[in-house]
Amino acid sequence: MGKLVLVPVPVGNAGDITLRALEVLKAADIIYCEDTRNSRKLLTILGIEGKRLFAYHQNNEHQITPQIVRFIETIEVAALITDAGTPAISDPGFMLVRACIENDIAVEALPGPTAFVPALAASGLPSDRFYFEGFLPLKKGRQKQLEWLASLPVTIIVYEAPHRLLKLLGELETHFGSDRQICVCREISKMFEEYIRGTIAEVAAIVTARETVKGEIAVVIQGSKA
Repeated sequence: MGKLVLVPVPVGNAGDITLRALEVLKAADIIYCEDTRNSRKLLTILGIEGKRLFAYHQNNEHQITPQIVRFIETIEVAALITDAGTPAISDPGFMLVRACIENDIAVEALPGPTAFVPALAASGLPSDRFYFEGFLPLKKGRQKQLEWLASLPVTIIVYEAPHRLLKLLGELETHFGSDRQICVCREISKMFEEYIRGTIAEVAAIVTARETVKGEIAVVIQGSKA
């Protein structure tokens, strides 16, 4: 019976790949990934050629998880990667892991890159206790979730798409207050890596003054003092 290995890949700089991740990717019989084009480019940069790639993402995971489980049972090692970061952390993976466990297939998760850890560490906000929200609901339940997050006495980390950042900052000002300290982390480990620190109002003013905001975004928010 085969084994599923969750392999973190760099969130930006390809040099962040680990030696163990390289070993697993080279040895894997098949690699499941979000986008085969993106993953093929990364594997080429890493010097790994000729691997069989199969798309596994949020739009097909419900349909194909059972057949993937059956296939893993016939091979030795299947690797699961995402476009960036660690599988199952705000990315596909949980459903396949659960299905493998239910079918007595071994699951291993390698340590490695994920965006919220460096964002928290470099934010300047308390890192001893924190709550990782990931992506907020787009519509239903979003405002209630923000209201609840505003009450937490620990540092909070939220992911957001760049084109929705200004909207998020406005929502944070409404629910958290304009004086709450935050850090907007952008393009972590990439050439244009940036940390915008200050109160919600100050950061919102900086972002508003820009024509566009690009790159992957992680927002670290001070916990409530109430």
